[in-house]
Amino acid sequence: NYRYREAILKWDEALQLTPDDATLYEMKSQVLMSLHEMFPAVHAAEMAVQRNPRSWDAWQTLGRAQLGLGEIALAIRSFQVSLHIFPMNPEVWKEDLSWARKLHEQQKATKTESVPALVKEKELAQEPIPDYDFESDEIVAVCAAIAEKEKALSAAKTVVIVSASGTVETVTEKDNCPTTPDETLFIRAR
Repeated sequence: NYRYREAILKWDEALQLTPDDATLYEMKSQVLMSLHEMFPAVHAAEMAVQRNPRSWDAWQTLGRAQLGLGEIALAIRSFQVSLHIFPMNPEVWKEDLSWARKLHEQQKATKTESVPALVKEKELAQEPIPDYDFESDEIVAVCAAIAEKEKALSAAKTVVIVSASGTVETVTEKDNCPTTPDETLFIRAR
């Protein structure tokens, strides 16, 4: 009647009375999967398999719970164990194992498609810096203008003086007449 929460309470009560019953764990796992609680479902199915490793339906339920978590390789292994125990089970052959294999192939295809995309992104991110012609007329002219400006500034010998109180003073020195105040009161900066 889709009363899954009540069913879980009943399974828990039954497991308190008979904790070694694999069937109770397996059925509880199915109810947990119906509630989309995959971690507890896997745990309950693992408990069922531990209690009865020869139970094909416990292995099938474990595989389904593992698929719910996205553990496709583990699910395929669980379905294979189930088939090893009961090879004539058409449900595991046709539905579970074939579906898990199809998902596994899709997962492989997705990984192989994403790897070239990542490589392409890295290649785009590591494109070399374009090789500029540093001997072009424009660049030579810019460099010459910067050099002339530097010459003019170095000839003027400008000194910035910051006093201990924080006042800033810019002083231009002449070749023979330095105007640097007493070193104890001022810090000389360029």
